[in-house]
Amino acid sequence: MELRNIAIIAHVDHGKTTLVDSLLRQSDTFKEKTLEGEAILDSNPLERERGITILAKNVAVSYNGVKINIVDTPGHADFGGEVERIMNLVDGALLLVDAKDGPMPQTRFVLKKAIEAGHRIIVVINKIDKPDARPDWVVDQTFDLFATLGATDEQQDFPVIYASAKQGKAGLDSDLSHMTGIKPLFDTILKEIPAPQLLTAHDPLFTALQVSVANVGYDQYKGKTAIGRVVRGVFRPGQVAWINRDGKMTSAKVTSVMLFDGFKKTEVAEAQAGEIVAFAGIDDINIGETIADLEHPEALPILKIEEPTVKMTFGINTSPFAGQEGQYTTTRNLKERLERELQNDVALRVESGATSEVFIVSGRGELHLAILIENMRREGYELQVSRPQVIFKVMDGIRQEPFEEVSIEVPEGMSGVVIEKLGKRRGELKDLRIENGAAFLEFVIPTRGLIGFRNEFLMDTRGQGIMNAILLGYRPYAGEFGTAAHGSLVAYETGESNSYGLTAAQERGQLFIGPGVKVYEGMVVGQNAKPDDLVVNVCKEKRLSNMRSKGDGVSEGLNTPRQMGLEEAIEYIGDDELVEVTPKSIHIRKLYLKDFERKR
Repeated sequence: MELRNIAIIAHVDHGKTTLVDSLLRQSDTFKEKTLEGEAILDSNPLERERGITILAKNVAVSYNGVKINIVDTPGHADFGGEVERIMNLVDGALLLVDAKDGPMPQTRFVLKKAIEAGHRIIVVINKIDKPDARPDWVVDQTFDLFATLGATDEQQDFPVIYASAKQGKAGLDSDLSHMTGIKPLFDTILKEIPAPQLLTAHDPLFTALQVSVANVGYDQYKGKTAIGRVVRGVFRPGQVAWINRDGKMTSAKVTSVMLFDGFKKTEVAEAQAGEIVAFAGIDDINIGETIADLEHPEALPILKIEEPTVKMTFGINTSPFAGQEGQYTTTRNLKERLERELQNDVALRVESGATSEVFIVSGRGELHLAILIENMRREGYELQVSRPQVIFKVMDGIRQEPFEEVSIEVPEGMSGVVIEKLGKRRGELKDLRIENGAAFLEFVIPTRGLIGFRNEFLMDTRGQGIMNAILLGYRPYAGEFGTAAHGSLVAYETGESNSYGLTAAQERGQLFIGPGVKVYEGMVVGQNAKPDDLVVNVCKEKRLSNMRSKGDGVSEGLNTPRQMGLEEAIEYIGDDELVEVTPKSIHIRKLYLKDFERKR
């Protein structure tokens, strides 16, 4: 059976997963069955809630007798580790670009990975059903991007397909009324994407097995499974040579080899070269390793993964409320969970902290680490995390730090405040254009300057701003800058908040909690209007007297508290504060709970 392996790449929210849904629904594999729902591939609950793809997924469909392996990749630069690995599995890519927005920062990031891998790329201009779509302009912008990223002449001569993934339609021109289904896209894939290049039978190593490992997962029945590509030879269950990232070879037994069929994995007796396979049996296998022939073991080139740029300290929950909501609360639980994450996530690093109870966890960005914390929280872990800090490096005697390219879209009248605030954070304005009442800004800024900025940005733009950032790499240290320090309202005693105490406290700033919330001494209950911390008593009750009852006089009304989710809390905290994360609640607390300890 003929074979094609393709990845779908795009900026976050340009419609990758929706396009895969349409390809699945209209393929020969699923024509007879009706697929329910949307974002069928985003199986992880976090992906469905946020509407983003975090983990790369594989599906396989058949069309006109050809099997097409499709890999959906994440669009966020924070999950770039996933994108880099996927490029080794496939022979071509579909690049999705929004018909209104055109290429965005993450488009540049994922396209760069595909061009570096030397792949043939089909450009899909998606969302042409939008009223303000401008497909011709987008094609020109995309061509310029290919040229900027150093694409070869063949890559720059890319085929273009116009589509509305939501309606399941595609065509060779941008007139939606002529489109009937997604068939033109399938035909272009078969015509333009090459079949896997295999060695000829004359090659003495033609039969010597080589399988790459690009991803690992866990199967309820088979244990740890790896996903990779059969580079050459025929892959069958049995004894193989397993070569780890350090080049050490050991003999291992593969118990099961599976191919993708629709969403399912089907166990097979053998897999031919060029296929994307899943296999089980080696419990300690990791990403970037090689499965080879026992007689002629030869390792594949090791995957180079970009270094982490942001670190946070993870520790067990030590607050007075520790152990009340979570199932896993000990250092041993935390260590085992982080070690398990390391096996799946090559872009993550974990080191021991200052004491045996804390760990320094480094990742590709705030979102990368926030997703890990959110997953741990849902699994029943209790932990506390510090403020994110960037990782500095010394290269050739010069101190360097990570820089990012930030693209911002805001209503024109709000651009001034954004430029002012990013300027204070050492941001350099590279481009500014005004279109239809919206300002489009491009900045280059140290990653330090972005930590804690997203919240401020949303408040300044009243939720109407869109911000995307992508890592540019390490550059010389940009110097100190003073961001506006925030002061916190800190609870004076352990107890339950009530309206009387909160009414007095809200005059000093903005509250994060309402009445009836259990608080402890040293917990942050709001943001002070001034840059200093202030201890407030939110548990204070109105004393009874002969003349009045407890409830009298508290009808002045409380303001709605500001809801602090996980990411908002991580962005808010200062260096002397921690975020306490449990399965049911998120609290902000002072590092030292007692007032006299903080003063000392």
